[in-house]
Amino acid sequence: MPTTDALLDVEDLSVGYGRGISALRGVGLTVPAATVVSLLGSNGAGKSTLLRAVCGTLMLHGGAVRAGRIRFDGHRVDGWSPARIVEAGVRLVPEGRRIFAGMTVEENLVIGGLRGAGRRQRRERIAELYATFPVLERKRHQRAVLLSGGEQQMLAIGRGLMSRPRLLLLDEPSLGLAPTMIAQVADVIRRISDRGTAILLVEQNASMALRLAERVVVLRTGAAVFSGTTRELQTDDALHRVYFGTAEAVVSGAGA
Repeated sequence: MPTTDALLDVEDLSVGYGRGISALRGVGLTVPAATVVSLLGSNGAGKSTLLRAVCGTLMLHGGAVRAGRIRFDGHRVDGWSPARIVEAGVRLVPEGRRIFAGMTVEENLVIGGLRGAGRRQRRERIAELYATFPVLERKRHQRAVLLSGGEQQMLAIGRGLMSRPRLLLLDEPSLGLAPTMIAQVADVIRRISDRGTAILLVEQNASMALRLAERVVVLRTGAAVFSGTTRELQTDDALHRVYFGTAEAVVSGAGA
């Protein structure tokens, strides 16, 4: 049964690519409204695959849900098109930012708000985003390719917010950034959450992820080895051995 207080409820999810590649095996997690949940794990653990499953883009990567269910706001969405999932209130900010480099900052934001918003609404939303990202307002007429890496990440997040999502999926927002920019991006994520947007955060930077999240799920080779609060993660010696690589271990009874 779905978790009644969860905005996103992923239950016993198994995902594969092609005929023989299993990327996720029986994974479950919940994201309550207005909550940050961090999804941790090494490269190849299945983190991006889970985001693709939630936002409906698995098929574009040759993947498919083989078992399990994904519910958003009480509705089963596995099998929905990506466009329908966006309209329901889910938005992905993918790894690598993927902004339109040759367009201006403001043109990128306008594109993010084309679906489901009129011209007046887009102007209002852009004004709100400029209040959150003052650096983008100062560079609104500058081509996105000329922004720093951190500024490009802020633009990618801002573009994702233009559709007013209830759930924001962030895939490695700190990747390739200098420490000072990581701190700024983390502050932006915290402010977005404080305003009521739920966030599922995929991060290799465990320190940043743990500072931001109330709950954490750790994936290891496609399976969830831990699901619980940030405090529980920080005091779980066995999990530290699994995730941080100090020893090989299995966290029994800690599946999501």
